[in-house]
Order: sequence, then C-alpha cells, then structure tokens
Amino acid sequence: MLKELKEFALRGNVVDMAVGIIIGAAFGAISKSLVSDVIMPPVGLLVGGVDFSDLFITLSGGKHASLAEAQAAGAATVNVGVFINTVINFVIVAFVLFLLIRAINALKRREEAAPAAEPTTKKCTYCLSTIPLMATRCAHCTSMLEAP
Repeated sequence: MLKELKEFALRGNVVDMAVGIIIGAAFGAISKSLVSDVIMPPVGLLVGGVDFSDLFITLSGGKHASLAEAQAAGAATVNVGVFINTVINFVIVAFVLFLLIRAINALKRREEAAPAAEPTTKKCTYCLSTIPLMATRCAHCTSMLEAP
C-alpha cells in the first residue's frame, strides 16, 4: 500500500498539481496585496476618502470607528469592504488566468497549424522495405521502381 501511495504521489500529474497550487497560493498573496495596497487606496480617495476595508455594517447596534474596533468589542458585523476587496481580488486573478489560458491556446493552435514535414522515404512496392524517396531501384530486392 505504501508503494502504491509513493507511485501515485510521484506521478507527473500530482507533482504538477502541487506546484500549481503552491504558485497559485503565492499569486493569491500578490494579488491580495495589489488590491488592498495599490488599487483600493486610490479608489477610496476618488470616492471621498473611504477606506473600503473599514466599510462595514454593525448588526448589534452601537457606533464603532473601525472594523477592528467593532470586532474587538464583539459586535456582529457585515464586512462589506472586505467583500469588495475579495471580489476585486477574484476579478484580477480570473483575468490573469484568462490571459494565461488564452496564450496557451494560441501556442497550441500554432503547433497544430505547423505544416507536416515532407516525407523523405517511401515503401518499395515489391518487398515493402523503406527506401529513399528518389530511389529508382530498391536496395533490398533490386527491383526497378517508378521514377519519382
């Protein structure tokens, strides 16, 4: 059973998937930082100085200056700003994946469209041996062949 588990874990697809998950997690951290540290501050400034990460609705009543303060007080909150940041993060990741898959598909189409190489050999009509395309006599059975 341990041998089968080792064979499964070391199979190419599993290793590729593990590398993809690790790179995806790292990319997720980068895109989260891009959204919260680069994109949202200018957007918040454009809409009147709103910090989206502190945009929340308190369900249990009371006034709180920030989300951290409301959570420290134990208030039930709907974290609208965090949700907006997460949606923007998802859109960025989805767009990058779309561009990546589009590029991969374009490369595949180029490979498929590449013309096949011209044949350099042919089969002897008498002995079915493989001979050069320009040969007029078979090297194996010495039969005369049609001129190319």
